[in-house]
Amino acid sequence: MSVRARSRSMKGTQEEEEEKLIERPAPPPALAQQVLSGAFGGAAHLANLLPTGTLLAFQLLTPVFTNNGSCDGVTRAMTQLLLLLLAASSFLACFTDSFPSPDGKVYHGLATPSGMWLFDYPTMSPPALPDLAEYRIRFIDFVHGVLSVLVFGVVVMKDKNVVACFYPQPEHETQEILSILPLGVGVICSLLSVVFPTRRHGIGYPVTNRS
Repeated sequence: MSVRARSRSMKGTQEEEEEKLIERPAPPPALAQQVLSGAFGGAAHLANLLPTGTLLAFQLLTPVFTNNGSCDGVTRAMTQLLLLLLAASSFLACFTDSFPSPDGKVYHGLATPSGMWLFDYPTMSPPALPDLAEYRIRFIDFVHGVLSVLVFGVVVMKDKNVVACFYPQPEHETQEILSILPLGVGVICSLLSVVFPTRRHGIGYPVTNRS
């Protein structure tokens, strides 16, 4: 075999190997990567479980009520009352809903067993209403209400002012609980929010037409 023929043969072999590498599909991602991707994607749903108004009120009022973490008996009791009220608002916000009317306005209401009680619906020349029976209370509303309260608890446990107020000098076991428990609850809530999605668009949430 001549040198020229040998070089052509080697060149053809290299081209075939390159074509095989190009056509070969990429290997599927590992199971661990798929799990991590799903976990991070589900964590993004945590923001949808907590009303923005409740989170804003918590961020603004907590440093004042806790005196930046230096609590006494009075400020500790006031902080407990504040947290209970914010947790209740997180739960009740999951039962609010809204719909756009033909005139371009958005009306909000509270879900009831029979439909929805509207807050700001005009009594004079009211526009056409959708079927309010579709907005009645469902079991999924209670699920998301509980998840919202749990997510709010995660935010509370990660706030340094609240932790310093109730646990000025935490023991080692308490520190472990405050570090591990919020992470576990957050992951579980994110997964449940993906498994049980909600169709409601309550106060402070974007409004879309229902299909």
